Amino acid sequence: MTGAAPTALVVVPTYDEAENIQSAVRAILEAVPTTHVLVVDDGSPDGTADLVRAMAGDDDRVHLIERSGKLGLGTAYVAGFRWGLERGYPVLVEMDADGSHPADRLAALIGAVQDDETVALAIGSRWVPGGSVVDWPLRREVLSRGANTYARIALGVGVRDVTAGFRAYRADTVARMDLASVDSKGYCFQVDMTLRVDDLGGRIVEVPIRFRDRVHGVSKMSGSVVGEAMLRVTQWGLQRRFGRRRHTAR
Repeated sequence: MTGAAPTALVVVPTYDEAENIQSAVRAILEAVPTTHVLVVDDGSPDGTADLVRAMAGDDDRVHLIERSGKLGLGTAYVAGFRWGLERGYPVLVEMDADGSHPADRLAALIGAVQDDETVALAIGSRWVPGGSVVDWPLRREVLSRGANTYARIALGVGVRDVTAGFRAYRADTVARMDLASVDSKGYCFQVDMTLRVDDLGGRIVEVPIRFRDRVHGVSKMSGSVVGEAMLRVTQWGLQRRFGRRRHTAR
């Protein structure tokens, strides 16, 4: 790393995000110039990686991992976390490329972890006071609120937006996890990681955000993703109830 030590690494997984990735990276770096951005691209056929490679050539805060194919959201974040841990970044951030996660709340997320050493995870939350969603149909809002309520009750955690994907982790908390055991490929990865932080005794806080649906491109949400999340939450809830803890590093 050159210059001042970066405050955080923002990991951005991509698949066919050529319409969004340049504006997403610019927004991150403008919001918190001391961050670095790592794009983990799953072999996007639309040239997303080429655009990131060009940006990286002009700005040493931008980095790229290219993977051979569509390997899943969870494995992309794990690859990004490993990369960040190896290079000593103090905070590891998850953020989508599609503009749904507001870059103007990035500083608040990072600050929530940096400013209080008891905080292991800060979640950008839609469902706490001050949080909101923009342009969502009622059906989607009911689905999200219902899924989060079910997860909160089944898992016994106090987080109101446990499925949220805009979040900042204290790196030393992630380093204590057994990342090799993370096999959640869809959006239930967020639930999995929340449980791992909770099982390590880490404090979790929620920072209100205004969530906006993507403008360009196609959502990666599908019935199979929802199905995986519901099944995993039920399994994890039973495991926690009967005393089986989550995986941590040995």
